[in-house]
Amino acid sequence: MNALSGQFDLFDLDPGYREAPRRIAPARRARQQPDITPKTEDDLAQLLEDTGRFKVLRKLVPRPIIDRASSRFPRLAVLVDVETTGLNHSRDEVIEIGAVAFTYDDAGMIGDVVGVFSAFRQPSGPIPAEITRLTGITDEMVAGQTIDFVALDALIEPADLIIAHNAGFDRPFCERLSPSFIPKPWACSVTEIRWADHGFEGNKLGYLVGQSGLFHEGHRATDDCHALLEILARPITGSGVTPFSELHAASQRLRVRVWAENSPFEMKDHLKARGYRWSDGSDGRPKSWWAEIAEEELEDELRFLRGDIYRWPEAEPLMQRLSAADRFKAA
Repeated sequence: MNALSGQFDLFDLDPGYREAPRRIAPARRARQQPDITPKTEDDLAQLLEDTGRFKVLRKLVPRPIIDRASSRFPRLAVLVDVETTGLNHSRDEVIEIGAVAFTYDDAGMIGDVVGVFSAFRQPSGPIPAEITRLTGITDEMVAGQTIDFVALDALIEPADLIIAHNAGFDRPFCERLSPSFIPKPWACSVTEIRWADHGFEGNKLGYLVGQSGLFHEGHRATDDCHALLEILARPITGSGVTPFSELHAASQRLRVRVWAENSPFEMKDHLKARGYRWSDGSDGRPKSWWAEIAEEELEDELRFLRGDIYRWPEAEPLMQRLSAADRFKAA
């Protein structure tokens, strides 16, 4: 017999040998992971933004319109935007007007949208090609179109404040269009809000909308009014203040327009650097350099004019105090 025949084969167990049952360690439980699957579109947008590599723009959705009597806010403002055949209010014509009426309170808090108006208007002649390029409005779109002034005036007459994004342009056209605009206080969301101080790169509506994380179908005047309302209502980053509350406060303050009449010609660059603008007198205003300042800045401005421009301590420049009812009017 081979001496090795009795050796135990590790690979071929004796049939009589019964292997002890192995103890199987219980499976380790998988660590519960939080469910980060986006449940909504907003969740998905937030997930992308949280990476720091994306900025998501959300489509602006106009606010619903409710009955004025149902709003608990006592004041009424109307956002207005017009498209015209040119820049001269005495010669050119309105071809589209849009308006959005909303309520607010004395603290400058925006309430509810309570009215919307939109209309095309056929001008007396063809729309210039440049205007069609800028606005998208064609002769075919306005053919036979008129403005329902009964409906427009019903929206404007109860308003406590009219707002335009460049009121110096819109107000003269609106006042020529309907007398209901003439006695109203106006505010300008371009010049009376310190957009740059609030981190915005510009004051054009497109910049403001994009930097607020929104986009909109900015084809029609009323669309722009809805967009501006949302920008005015959103709190400025790092504060609870809204652009509208700043605009509302500005509309309550008096401004002073100062005319540097008969100032020496060699002082023109000095005045321009100070923020003065030139009026050529063609609109009925003085032919002079002028500036518009806050009433509390008047004494400092008079010191500048008397000391640096006229060099005469008794000089009395022409001054005009302006409330919101007077500002942004044509001459």
